[in-house]
Amino acid sequence: MYREYPYESAEASGSHAYLCPAIKRGLSALSEGARVLDIGCGNGSLTAAWAKDGWHVTGVDFSGSGIAHAKASHPNIAFHHMPVGPELVEHFGRGCFDAIVSAEVVEHLYAPRDLAQSAFRLLKDGGTLILTTPYHGYLKNLAMAGTGTMDRHWTALWDGGHIKFWSWKTIGVLLREAGFTGLKFGGAGRVPYLWKSMVVCASKPNKGR
Repeated sequence: MYREYPYESAEASGSHAYLCPAIKRGLSALSEGARVLDIGCGNGSLTAAWAKDGWHVTGVDFSGSGIAHAKASHPNIAFHHMPVGPELVEHFGRGCFDAIVSAEVVEHLYAPRDLAQSAFRLLKDGGTLILTTPYHGYLKNLAMAGTGTMDRHWTALWDGGHIKFWSWKTIGVLLREAGFTGLKFGGAGRVPYLWKSMVVCASKPNKGR
């Protein structure tokens, strides 16, 4: 089940300032001509910020308004209006991308395994997945409780908002179940262990080695 998020413009959100550098680091080893997919690209502003000349970049999102803004603002990137589950494999085929980015998406999904499994199938052997999602950890949870911000953070009043709240452990289980290995965990935004988001880099095993 998917819910369309409405976008009013192609402007970047506040999270892009700290997510973009982390994503660029994760993609830094890609060579000229690499094929990169952004799953859940929204209005395309973050995709355009990390995309590099010489790569073949594609973005997909279920938001029609988001994709409309993305296409109008970034004509050099291929954007598609479509769900972010198994339909992606049917559309693009297996093993066709060198890297996949999915930023601040998995927390919105009723069936997050669909995203992880689809990303695994879409990647070439040895390909890289970069996934970000809001960070939750012991110290951050204590800080929110102590400052009275828990209700705002976990709000149930945001239509189309977060329905899954991930830790390093649970996101690791999700990705390893799908077949990913070599998981590397980091944080982005704010100070260590009070991070705004966690950043996970994972690899699809290379059968040739």
